[in-house]
Amino acid sequence: MKAKVYKSTGSWYSVRTETGDSGNARMKGIFKIDGMGSTNPVAVGDDVDIEWESETEKTALIRDILPRNNYVTRQSPSNRRHFHIIAANVDQCILMAGLRDPNSPQGFIDRFLLTCEAFHIPALLVLNKSDLFREKELENLDYWTEMYGTAGYRVVAASTQKGDGMKQMEEYLKDRITLVSGQSGVGKSSFINHFLPSLGLKTAEVSGWSGKGTHTTTFAEMFDLPDGGRIIDTPGLKEFGIVDISRQELSHYFPEMRERLNGCQFNNCLHINEPGCAIKNALEEGFIFKARYDSYCNILGTINESDY
Repeated sequence: MKAKVYKSTGSWYSVRTETGDSGNARMKGIFKIDGMGSTNPVAVGDDVDIEWESETEKTALIRDILPRNNYVTRQSPSNRRHFHIIAANVDQCILMAGLRDPNSPQGFIDRFLLTCEAFHIPALLVLNKSDLFREKELENLDYWTEMYGTAGYRVVAASTQKGDGMKQMEEYLKDRITLVSGQSGVGKSSFINHFLPSLGLKTAEVSGWSGKGTHTTTFAEMFDLPDGGRIIDTPGLKEFGIVDISRQELSHYFPEMRERLNGCQFNNCLHINEPGCAIKNALEEGFIFKARYDSYCNILGTINESDY
């Protein structure tokens, strides 16, 4: 029987069948070694084949993982050669970031966006808590909107407190499976509570001394939206390590670079010191933002080619 995974707690999974029956399922031992190098063979959003162990207690065994359309991963904190699947079979991603309380590092944002590019998943950048923005944040908002807009991304300033951007978000979420991610404290739970107030997801204030958020979501979980579509809440991420991207491939996942790669003199150009580099020329002419190029160089320096 086909079912979709709505929640993963590590050993048990909340599933829902196509007929609307819900229950808890566990894997057969064979799935614990999946050959993919992932720390979690089954992820939220997966379609699985189940058999009920107990109809009355609604417990089931996962017999098979059905083919995925896509998945979003992050590097395992304990082993850089392994990855953790955040969610599978998503239509789009929303990355929630902050310009104030907390201030999200651009490096984190760019790593998330290039991962979405690698898996061909559209991404939207939501700069949350716009009701807190002052002159400095408004200047940064204009800058980031132009910078990421040049790269082809939509940027939305939103506030669950005042409702700014929420109507636009409602239209964006409708009839799609959307992964919502971001660092702790950026307001993911408040954002989801706006659309699903009956959930009452826990929220927490940003720590005054550290400027960082505290974790309020423990496990990834998917929820049905009343007007169609599903939304996946994820635990707040402290960092986002990329996986399965080589130094040679990295520039392909920066859209503003990708469209100019054919102009480079050398096919293996890394866009650092090579002559005839179309990316460096575009940078000097102002077609590529220096902050994005610097981010590319920083990420490039963290990739160990011996891992590929």
